[in-house]
Amino acid sequence: MKQALSFLAAPAALALAAIGSLVPTLTAHADPGGEQGEVRRERRAGNILSIREIEQIVLPRMTGKQYLGPDYDSAAMAYRLKFIQNGRVYFVDVDARTGRVIGQSR
Repeated sequence: MKQALSFLAAPAALALAAIGSLVPTLTAHADPGGEQGEVRRERRAGNILSIREIEQIVLPRMTGKQYLGPDYDSAAMAYRLKFIQNGRVYFVDVDARTGRVIGQSR
């Protein structure tokens, strides 16, 4: 009986060790912060406009260009909207507090 238990104990110990080595990796990716978390906190505090409000301001000005999506820079409190047209990429930087366009690259 002791042999049977030791025979089962070794695979169980290996399985637990494998799971234990994965736990730090899984919890590291469960960070509630990051860009989206920062945007949510600032938005809830009423410090910045939502991305939908920013898009309502900028998208009508970018006719003929395909909208690829936004990024948020928490240090600058600015959104960067990315567009493409004829293989060229365009960026529009917008003050997240006011919705004012503060920069545009062509």
